[in-house]
Amino acid sequence: MDGLSQTLRFAFRQLRKTPGFTLTVVLTLALGIGAATAIFSLVEGVLLRPLPFKDGDRLVLLGDHLGGRPGISVRAREIAIYSGATQAFSFLGGYITASFELSGGAQPEEINAGRLNSVMFPTLGVQPIVGRVFTAQEEDARQPVAVISYALWINRYRRDPQVIGRSIVLDRKPYSIIGVMPRGFEFPLQFGRLHQAQLWVPLSLTPDELSEQHSGFWGYHMIARLKDGVAIPQAAQDTDRVARQIMGDFPASMSAIHIQGDVRQLRESVVADVRPVLQTLFLAVAIVLLIACVNVSSLLLVRAIRQRREYAVRVAIGASSSRIIRESVVHGLLLSLAGGLLGLAFATIAIRTTLHLLPDSMPRIDSVSINPSVAGFALLVAVATGALCSLAPAFGALRTNLIESLKEVAQGSGSASHTWLRSALVVSEVAIALVLLTVSGVFLRSLQKMYAVDPGFRADHALFAGYQLPLRQYPTDGSVQVFNQAVVDQLSSKPGVIAVAISNAVAASDVSPQSAYTIEGVSAENWKLKFAAFTRVYGDYFGAMGIPLVIGRTFTMHDDSNAPLVVIVNQAMAKDCWPGQTPLGKRMHVGNPKKGLPWATVVGVVADTKMPRDVPSIDQWYTPMSQPATLYGSGTPGNLSGPPGGYISMRSALDPEHMIQALRSTIAEIDPLLALQEVRPLTDAISQIEKPRRFTTDLITAFAAGALLLAITGIYAVMAFSVSQRTQEIAIRMALGAQRGGIAKLVLIAGAKLALLGCSLGVLGSLAASRLVGSFLFGVRATDPLVHLAAILIMMLMALLASALPAMRAASADPIDALRSI
Repeated sequence: MDGLSQTLRFAFRQLRKTPGFTLTVVLTLALGIGAATAIFSLVEGVLLRPLPFKDGDRLVLLGDHLGGRPGISVRAREIAIYSGATQAFSFLGGYITASFELSGGAQPEEINAGRLNSVMFPTLGVQPIVGRVFTAQEEDARQPVAVISYALWINRYRRDPQVIGRSIVLDRKPYSIIGVMPRGFEFPLQFGRLHQAQLWVPLSLTPDELSEQHSGFWGYHMIARLKDGVAIPQAAQDTDRVARQIMGDFPASMSAIHIQGDVRQLRESVVADVRPVLQTLFLAVAIVLLIACVNVSSLLLVRAIRQRREYAVRVAIGASSSRIIRESVVHGLLLSLAGGLLGLAFATIAIRTTLHLLPDSMPRIDSVSINPSVAGFALLVAVATGALCSLAPAFGALRTNLIESLKEVAQGSGSASHTWLRSALVVSEVAIALVLLTVSGVFLRSLQKMYAVDPGFRADHALFAGYQLPLRQYPTDGSVQVFNQAVVDQLSSKPGVIAVAISNAVAASDVSPQSAYTIEGVSAENWKLKFAAFTRVYGDYFGAMGIPLVIGRTFTMHDDSNAPLVVIVNQAMAKDCWPGQTPLGKRMHVGNPKKGLPWATVVGVVADTKMPRDVPSIDQWYTPMSQPATLYGSGTPGNLSGPPGGYISMRSALDPEHMIQALRSTIAEIDPLLALQEVRPLTDAISQIEKPRRFTTDLITAFAAGALLLAITGIYAVMAFSVSQRTQEIAIRMALGAQRGGIAKLVLIAGAKLALLGCSLGVLGSLAASRLVGSFLFGVRATDPLVHLAAILIMMLMALLASALPAMRAASADPIDALRSI
């Protein structure tokens, strides 16, 4: 114990004697450990932390694979069938996402929610902290009851313990609050914060949702809990068995549709899309940490070489090699722990100040924090870093020889092994930094390629807003048409407004409803299930979105329910469906050939729209809202089954602030209680959708910049030390006639040789890394020779700049003063 105490006191004395050295090492480690800790907090919160449900690993997502569509979902009527026919699950619940107009506050607002059946809460295994959840009897009786989130309880009801029984007005209908879910409960598990549910109401499927008319809508989802001893493959077989039974009961109009039952672990389905991105970011920050370790090892080695005479004398008078090694390791551990604590502080500040910058596609954002697990990771990294960084100087001390060390000090030189080790550390820094610099280059090039793609619409001077009409006030298709016409007419009359439209989707969105379709001339035997995105529009949608017309015409006010059915298709669909032909005058209808829906005639072709811009164009068609028969047939009932909603889009010469003001004031005149959701310019919507690629690129670029800075620092430190060790050699060269320019050139060439060797090894590492990052790139190959060449040139230039100052010092040395010290 006394020995450890003495070692600690000695290490602290050493740190106090060299404050500049200590500060440099601590800041270098803080940069590496802080960056690694911040990224690990993302990995831990999103990938590693258990779901906020009881035994979350036993929860699965199950349903139908429909044709070639990704993802699994079910129809409303299938929830009860799967619940009764499957045998692999102890609980099985169904749900669908929803939104409600929440009124009663200062102004109405749109709130995200979930419609759940009564089995869902027991399936998740989570109980409310106040009150209770709804029962099967309440669901069957369509009771207006609601369970609210912890956030809504805090923000709207100020944590009122008497909230149970209070009324909350949703879509202008009072609901009774019966429960409050615990903090951290999130369901459905949506991406980002914008779409997190704030309350839950009974599913209470309506007769219309269970009717034949909606039998082709796969928009519901199911979560189940596996029985003990049942594995996912067994559950998948059980689910597929039930899916085949369901498919056997399809009516004749759906006989051409094939479904396959499937089961996926819920946790994996939530994080599957972001796992590769987070793994890549963690690998990138690990490279930064590795460079920091190499840099610190170089500094500690230089320090050990300067102290080699001290080590030799101590060994000569009886100090054991193990004690010297212990002192070196303790010294390194103290430095790394200080760097770790400072890095943890950096990471905490970074997470708290930049969490809002995370892309909205990132799931479980609220789980990201600096918790004990993350702090433990930072401590573990600090200890491991300190131990590793101390090995080189520790073993250098172990190999110290008294006679040789005294000779080297007298001659101002270092041993060949020390010189080789310093050079090896510099080469490794350059190689590792070049790998990250190259990866950053291809990511930047990929982002540039994406920005160069035409999205197919004009985002400037345009905005959109989402809305949902309450069913009580707008129960029929006719009442909705009155609202649509009022919005379009009143907004169009505003000064500066160019075009206004209402639609069920907008071009500046990465989500759009899809439907199967049939082209005239394709027989039922040759028909194949394919899907195309569709958009129902009212008003001048193509003008509001800035989508150019290629051939034909756009919709007019005469395309109403009394006129022949018409559609407009995009270029991709025209090419796929009628290759080499003009699509004008061709006919198509929704669904499979046996569906029996009426034909609609193609009257125009518009440009392809894509969002984000790094995805391929998809088939898309447009239909007037005033012709519902295109989707539902001639027997479309006047009464609506669910709250109608969509998007209001407008183009104007006004600035965004005045556009938003005009939109809100107009809606307030038409319906003062109607809440608008996500009112924003198209440019903001595009930026949000493309944020994941930009976020990843920015982080990797920042890591590459940090790695480059550390590498330059390491090169400078080693070259400066090398010059100081060769002062007398340089003086002799100058005394024998060497020019100062030649001395500077000698130092620069030495630095360039090390950088060139490091770049050679770094190119090999970059080629290996290209296999990992290729899937994230758009429009550029990971082995792009221009990017690799640019990275090498930047690294060589930075290496020469790092060597320039030591070279200038060497060239300006006074040979007389240096020779006097011999």
